[in-house]
Amino acid sequence: MALSYRVRDALRPRLPYLEEAGIRQGMTVLDFGCGSGSYTAHAARMAGRSGRVYALDRNPAALKATSARAARAKLTNVKTLLSDGVTGLLNGSVDVVLLYDIFHDLEEPNVILGELRRVLKRSGILSAHDHHLDSLQLTKAIESSGLFRFTCVGALTMTFAPDREGT
Repeated sequence: MALSYRVRDALRPRLPYLEEAGIRQGMTVLDFGCGSGSYTAHAARMAGRSGRVYALDRNPAALKATSARAARAKLTNVKTLLSDGVTGLLNGSVDVVLLYDIFHDLEEPNVILGELRRVLKRSGILSAHDHHLDSLQLTKAIESSGLFRFTCVGALTMTFAPDREGT
């Protein structure tokens, strides 16, 4: 599986997705469903030493691969979280949530979206992409939760803001 991710990352580099998310120095990022850390390492470089990236996955092997990738790159601002949804992060503590290539696989998407909204700052964003769903399907699914509102579409990702009026 690691080989297939390396091939995928070579054919479709991950950095342009993160550039659309607007990650900057000092930001706190949650890479939800981080897998082997393809996005995590780039996000950690973008957030810099003063930033933090939380890499969450339910698979211990994925987190081991993510930690190894971060260690090889000497990235000290990455913290892995083993969970299938609950982050354990403080309310309003995250600037950017990355929800990439995972939404189609969520068993209870509205529960997860509720957790993501909880940890996002008021000014935070949810950056989403899922190659298993077209942009309209993904937008409808996220907005139908009543927790996020669509704000813009990029070449690779869609951006949502927390809907503080939602239930």
